[in-house]
Amino acid sequence: MQSFLVGGAVRDKLLEREVHDRDWVVVGETVDSMLAAGFTQVGSDFPVFLHPKSKEEYALARTERKSGKGYTGFVVNSNPNVTLEEDLERRDLTINAMALDQNQQLFDPFNGQKDLDNRVLRHVSPAFAEDPLRVLRVARFAARYHQYGFQIAPETALLMKQMVAQGELDHLVPERVWKETSRALLENDPDIFFETLRACGALKVWFPELDILWGIPNPVQWHPEIDSGIHTMMVIQQAAKLTDNLAIRYAALVHDLGKGLTDPAQWPSHREHEELGVAPIRALSERLKVPNDCKELAIMTSEYHTHVHRALELRPATILKVLNQCDAWRKPERFKDLLTTCTADAKGRAGLEDRDYPQANFMWEAFEAANAVAVKSIIEAGAVGKNIKLRLNEKRIHAIRDFKQRYTGK
Repeated sequence: MQSFLVGGAVRDKLLEREVHDRDWVVVGETVDSMLAAGFTQVGSDFPVFLHPKSKEEYALARTERKSGKGYTGFVVNSNPNVTLEEDLERRDLTINAMALDQNQQLFDPFNGQKDLDNRVLRHVSPAFAEDPLRVLRVARFAARYHQYGFQIAPETALLMKQMVAQGELDHLVPERVWKETSRALLENDPDIFFETLRACGALKVWFPELDILWGIPNPVQWHPEIDSGIHTMMVIQQAAKLTDNLAIRYAALVHDLGKGLTDPAQWPSHREHEELGVAPIRALSERLKVPNDCKELAIMTSEYHTHVHRALELRPATILKVLNQCDAWRKPERFKDLLTTCTADAKGRAGLEDRDYPQANFMWEAFEAANAVAVKSIIEAGAVGKNIKLRLNEKRIHAIRDFKQRYTGK
């Protein structure tokens, strides 16, 4: 059996990155011969098999011919006459179109290793334009390999723009867009994904609420970078440094969408952008079918991030109101995620990336002080019915006030 290691495993091996998934292409075989060799067939779009021992994926070499719109409109040919070069030619980027045989000999018909050495993301052939999902994939690779100095080839960037202008991205389904987006959010440089989409016009297609932020000013005393779009990218950079939690990174991305709805007559001020942000966050999240945990944290961040920024100035009763509305008592970890997102927001400003942000610890310790109030003692003191909640709130306010006095010395 002629089998070749292909795709990302070869690319990352040559980059000396850790290889997580190994995919193989088999040349000259059929479904029947693979089954006879003990492989298990999986998938329905084209013949893919699981190795009987390693359980790694082995696919028959195949070609694809465009037959419709979107990323699913293809006719697949996987007969035994398809060559390895024909299989590699249908792939997206040259750095993904290399193969290693069982003797570790490199098969590189499209100069992928040269582009790897020169840090270039270049499409293999004009067939790239047949699959609109590749625009998102290239943006994701740009985010992943930005740390190594990779840039998109000018001809590939132009082709991506043409695909967007021709409406190809309109045929993508939300699930695939979110899959690429969520993976990009977890890369080392997730901001590059969105910058790349903006450069080719794709951000306006699937993320219009985000796209409009560029050019909207903020007050310079709070935002030395001024531009709301630039600030958002700086916040997602900071979030990536703080955590690999997807919900936090998504919340960081969309926390300021309300500024896109501010009356330009108010610029650079953005009063009430916290509440204004809820509707566009819901719209974007529903369009992309974003998981509930990501959407809920994003909405909470929009509504309460300025409260957290002003934590040291808030009255104890206001702090308790924030804790109640965030349901910190039942979901303390989500509240902690809110504080992490607010930290990223505070640090995502030009020249302020390394500043301290005591508000996060202050709010968490205020929560712990209030949460230490025992309901049992209130009931034992004779409170019943609605009075239990009233007494609990009173005691929690006192606990927060005492904590704040110890914390601030005031």
